[in-house]
Amino acid sequence: MNIAANRNFVALKTIWVKECTRFLRIWIQTLVPPAITMSLYFVIFGNLIGKRIGEMGGFSYMEFIVPGLIMMSVITSSYSNVSSSFFSAKFQRNVEELLVAPVPTWVVIMGFVGGGVARALIIGVLVTCVSMFFVDVKIHSFFVIVVTLVLTSILFATAGLINGIYAKNFDDISVIPTFVLTPLTYLGGVFYSLTLLPDFWQVVSQANPIVYMVNGFRYGFLGVSDVNHWTAIGLLIVFNIALLSVAYQLLKKGVGIRS
Repeated sequence: MNIAANRNFVALKTIWVKECTRFLRIWIQTLVPPAITMSLYFVIFGNLIGKRIGEMGGFSYMEFIVPGLIMMSVITSSYSNVSSSFFSAKFQRNVEELLVAPVPTWVVIMGFVGGGVARALIIGVLVTCVSMFFVDVKIHSFFVIVVTLVLTSILFATAGLINGIYAKNFDDISVIPTFVLTPLTYLGGVFYSLTLLPDFWQVVSQANPIVYMVNGFRYGFLGVSDVNHWTAIGLLIVFNIALLSVAYQLLKKGVGIRS
């Protein structure tokens, strides 16, 4: 048992290090752009538009949007990292080496997902540091911040893996982020409070899973949220279990890989 556990640990560490080395080698393309993009959001929405809006939920508009912008960068980076990495492995046909190796399916999943989580956490820290130049960052619950951030990173890294499994060409990698993630993120309460919406649209917005991630994360910083933060954490756990199970079954069966 110890031999098998050591073998799995070495395999997991190898895949994870490979994934981290992959995005760190080209850090100018993977880490710097999100920080620059978020800086523009802070300048345009925080300083220019925020001064006209005033307060939101009892906080300055800049303070209100900071958690949402951090979460937006985390969602995008964790998803894109794994989807592009796994599809590249399929395209180069080196993923077949993992299939024939004596490595459990869960090790392969956690290796790729771990790489996406690492990139998302680094970008989350970078964007947080950038936000400190524009506003005094407050922390209401460090526990909620960490839990929400990690669970969201795992969730979208797993979603990116599923996208990579199904993708048949590079165009398939950009379809979900462009037509699904981006609209859901902008409608997820990043730039506004759900209380500003009519009752009907408040109910509709609650069907958007990103609403719970953004608001749970915002509660960790400001102590205010449009939804219960424990509900947000509970849903994140359920979503993670569901997507990890789907990814496991797909990879186990070789969907999109074995011909």
